[in-house]
Amino acid sequence: MENKIDYKLIDGTFSPLEAEKIIIALFNYKIDYHNKEDFSNHVRFNKDIEYSKKRIEKLIETKEVVQKLLYEAKINNTNLVINSTITVSIEK
Repeated sequence: MENKIDYKLIDGTFSPLEAEKIIIALFNYKIDYHNKEDFSNHVRFNKDIEYSKKRIEKLIETKEVVQKLLYEAKINNTNLVINSTITVSIEK
């Protein structure tokens, strides 16, 4: 069995509205995941959640930059090209 898999998750040209739905949904999911994980780890294990807090901040910052780009595409009536590859590998 292969120890590494590359999968092209997103590959295409999208209208600003389509791109917004895809990209913002991904950012929102990741932010929500970290928020839930933080709460769970803090309540159950009294774990330090500093890493996740920083990760959430970075995700929010990047989401805001992407939203500006999406807005620019909307007002200029241009499409966006989105490519995203996911790599999964076994850690040894």
